[in-house]
Amino acid sequence: MLNPARVDAVIDLAYGALIILSIGLIATLDTTVGLAFGVGVFSSYVLHVVWKMARFDPDWMTKAVEETIEEQVEDVQTQVEETVEQTVGETVEETVEDVQTQVEAVNERIDRRPREDEVEEIIEESVEDESET
Repeated sequence: MLNPARVDAVIDLAYGALIILSIGLIATLDTTVGLAFGVGVFSSYVLHVVWKMARFDPDWMTKAVEETIEEQVEDVQTQVEETVEQTVGETVEETVEDVQTQVEAVNERIDRRPREDEVEEIIEESVEDESET
């Protein structure tokens, strides 16, 4: 039986020889013939590499796509966070200022009202005044 690693090495060497042949054709013959041959060899070599990667490491494409998606998601997430910080930051500051103003107004109203002990004293005095009369 043939060793798969040796077969892959021989195939890679054969592709290398074909690429060198296409360079020779470009240099010696008509440029379009050499380019056409070179593009064909290079395209088939790319397909061979994809097939080999899928055979030796079936998850390689999944990993590559996953990494690309993670990078893009991180970029989008960063942009969204910056936009939200700018938009919400301004809105929150305005809202906090409005709430503080309202709280101060409520505190002023509360300070003007009589306290519970004062109310009780007033009630006791009125009850005493009525009981005396």
